[in-house]
Amino acid sequence: MKRLIILSLSVIVFVACKQNLAKEEAQDLVKTATIKYPSDVIPFMDKWKILLGDGTRSDRLVKFQKDNFFYVQTDAVADWVVYKTPNSGVTSRTSSNTRTELGEKKHWIPEEGGKLTGTLKVQHVSTTGHANAASSFSVVVGQIHSDEGHENEPLKIYYKKFPNHEKGSVFWNYEINTEGDNIGRFDYSTAVWGHDFAVIGKTPTDFPAEPEDGIQLGEEFSYEVNVYEGIMYLTFKSEKHETVTFTKSLIESEFSTRAAIPDQVKRVYANREKGGGVEREIAYAGEINYFKQGAYNQANAKSTKSEVYGGDIEKQYANGSYAEVWFREATVGPGTKPLNK
Repeated sequence: MKRLIILSLSVIVFVACKQNLAKEEAQDLVKTATIKYPSDVIPFMDKWKILLGDGTRSDRLVKFQKDNFFYVQTDAVADWVVYKTPNSGVTSRTSSNTRTELGEKKHWIPEEGGKLTGTLKVQHVSTTGHANAASSFSVVVGQIHSDEGHENEPLKIYYKKFPNHEKGSVFWNYEINTEGDNIGRFDYSTAVWGHDFAVIGKTPTDFPAEPEDGIQLGEEFSYEVNVYEGIMYLTFKSEKHETVTFTKSLIESEFSTRAAIPDQVKRVYANREKGGGVEREIAYAGEINYFKQGAYNQANAKSTKSEVYGGDIEKQYANGSYAEVWFREATVGPGTKPLNK
C-alpha cells in the first residue's frame, strides 16, 4: 500500500513538473515573440556587422540586440533603433573613440558608388569635456570609411551640442587621403545647420555662441549620402530647417597643394604636426570604401578630456558620459544618378 502511495505521489510530482516546464517554455516563447529587434524596425541589418561600446562584435544582426547598447525604443512617433555607447569602452584598432556602429559588409570604390540614408534624432552627447577641443560634446552618425591605404574617412556626419546650449550643430567633415606620410592628414569641415567643426571655445571652460539655426537634442533630421561616378552628393533635411545639399568629388582633390589648404585647417591644426600635409591629386579614386552608421562617440579622456569614471560603463551612463542616437528609417544600396545630372 505504501509503495502504491509513493508511486502515485511520484507520478503526480512528475506530471506537475512537466506541466510547469511546458508553461515556462510557453512563457519564454511569448517573451521572445514580443521582443522587437532592430532588424524588425530597419530590415537592412543583414547587410551590416556591428561593434558595440563594450567590445561586442557581431556580423549576424537579424534578431540581434543588446540591452544598453543596441535595441529598440518606442515613442509616440515610431519604433526606433537605439545606438548607445559610453565615452570609454572597447574601441576599434584605428580609433581612440568608442562606438555602437554598423559597418557595411559590401565594399565599393567611389567610381562604383553607393547610397546611404538615415532618419534620426540624437538624444544625448557627452556633457563633459574641454570646450576648446574640436571633438568634445559630439557624435558621428554616418560615415564613409576607406578600407585600404591610410584608411582615412572621406565623410563623417557630426552632431555636436555644448552643455549650456539648447541647440546643437550638424556638420560634415572630409578627411584628406594624404599624399605620402599620413601624419599630415586633416579634416575640412562644412556646416549644415549651426556651426562647423572649427567653432570651439577659447579655453577649456569657455563656450562659443549658441547657433541660431541649430538642431536640438531629440529633433529629427535626415541625410542622404549618394556616391555616383566618383562624386558624393549630400542632402540634409529637417522639418524646421531649409533642405541643404552639397557636392564633393572623391576622385579629384581640392587640397593637393599647400596653397590650397583652407584657413580653417590652418586655424584648427595650428601648432600641431597633424594637419600639415596635402592630398594626393586623385583623392580616393580606386580605393575601397564602405559605409558606417550609428553612434561613433567623439568624447574620450585623451583628446577631449571627457570624464570616463575609470571606464565604468554604468557610471558613465548614470553621469552623462555617453552618446545616444535613435534611427527610425535607414537604407543602403547602390548609388543613383542625381536628378539634375
